[in-house]
Amino acid sequence: MEPIVQISLDLTDLQDAIETAHIAVEAGVDWLEAGTPLILAEGLNCVRALRAEFPNHPIVADLKTMDGGYLEAEMMAKAGATHVVVMARAHEETIKAVIKAGRDFGIEVMGDNMACEDKAVASKWMEDLGVDYIVHHTGFDERNGIMVMTGKRLSPLDDLDAVVRAVTIPVQAVGGLTIEEAIEMPKHGAPLVVIGAPLAIDAYSFNVVKGDLKGLLMEITRRIKG
Repeated sequence: MEPIVQISLDLTDLQDAIETAHIAVEAGVDWLEAGTPLILAEGLNCVRALRAEFPNHPIVADLKTMDGGYLEAEMMAKAGATHVVVMARAHEETIKAVIKAGRDFGIEVMGDNMACEDKAVASKWMEDLGVDYIVHHTGFDERNGIMVMTGKRLSPLDDLDAVVRAVTIPVQAVGGLTIEEAIEMPKHGAPLVVIGAPLAIDAYSFNVVKGDLKGLLMEITRRIKG
């Protein structure tokens, strides 16, 4: 598939999120993500507001579903989401329930492999269950904790190749990537590129990074899409 650029709106203020989304769309970003912090702070009203403001853009609701899969996915779909996220660490029945809701309500399901011991195996398992995309995810606390304890930098690149080989559906790699690493993701077989922390969102607060965000996003999208 052709590369797709997604911005992760990991903010806690709805107006900030909408303003940031406008900047991103003007810069050429394809998908908008209502990040977990935004949903926690504003509820699914943030998805409704993004849908009203951007009627033609895909919207990912990153609630990281762990239980109550059908009802949560139904709520997100009815709020205007086109994509929802379920965790590989959830029970198999939860993943199946989210997938069923996805089919019933015409939305797509992203399976997130964060915190799995073998992320390639977990990704293949989720594909077999029926998810539409894999989110290959190295978590924020995991990265920080390992860095403090060992000085080692963890990255989705560490096992991305194994995940890409394991599945046939599109892969998205997230978790502390640098600008250059994010731009190179399609070349590694991960065409869904997320721009979030620390590139667009401050890694240690739910705020937009200072500086020329639009210029940064324009440069990133230009280089990703060639």
